[in-house]
Amino acid sequence: MSDATVTAAILVIGDEILSGRTKDRNIGYIAEYLARAGVDVREARVVPDVEAEIVAAVNALRARYDYLFTTGGIGPTHDDITADAIAKAFGVGIDEDPRAIAVMLERYKEFDLTAARRRMARIPAGAGLIDNPVSKAPGFRIGNVIVMAGVPSVMQAMLDHAIQGVKGGALMLTANVEADGLPEGVYGDALREVAEARPEVSIGSYPSFADGRFRNQIVVRSRDADALAEAKAAVEAMLARLKGDAKPL
Repeated sequence: MSDATVTAAILVIGDEILSGRTKDRNIGYIAEYLARAGVDVREARVVPDVEAEIVAAVNALRARYDYLFTTGGIGPTHDDITADAIAKAFGVGIDEDPRAIAVMLERYKEFDLTAARRRMARIPAGAGLIDNPVSKAPGFRIGNVIVMAGVPSVMQAMLDHAIQGVKGGALMLTANVEADGLPEGVYGDALREVAEARPEVSIGSYPSFADGRFRNQIVVRSRDADALAEAKAAVEAMLARLKGDAKPL
């Protein structure tokens, strides 16, 4: 563990996500998982099953961040083209990997390894395998790019193994402050002043609506415990000053 900030991006691949037919359940899970490992997710993208778009996104994101996590497109059908696109992005070949075949034979009989299933054993040259304890067909890692399945349960199992090769930074600490019924329109300017005076701390306001009423929660984030405590105290003091004069907008 180091004090440096470690960054990551998430690339979700699949026409079914963009069409709305399938609802993404991976971005939030990966972001929370990585945060606990000291890795900040700075960007997330969704691209269709189009090789040129996958290649462009992979090359842009892997150059910009310490790690890139991809989900989707490594299954057995013709539109599962992620592995080929990753190989093209890195300028390497791709073929059936004997290691992947051996792993898949732990689940399938030799005669059950159809041509479609063998597609899942095609791995870019030089890549390491990522274990898949659910269905055995592996993911892979090449450079700083970690390639996983799109099915949430499979992706989550893969991530447990993939994280072992990820070097995290200092953990982000978080404190929540309830606005106690004050609307954002009342404390918005004062909160901006608190935040601007502490550029090393992240301060955000997050409204929600439940049980017929609005709830505003202010979230303070920092890697420095003292800075976090001071900023939280400043937010609480600011809210206390405003409570007597607040009028809903």
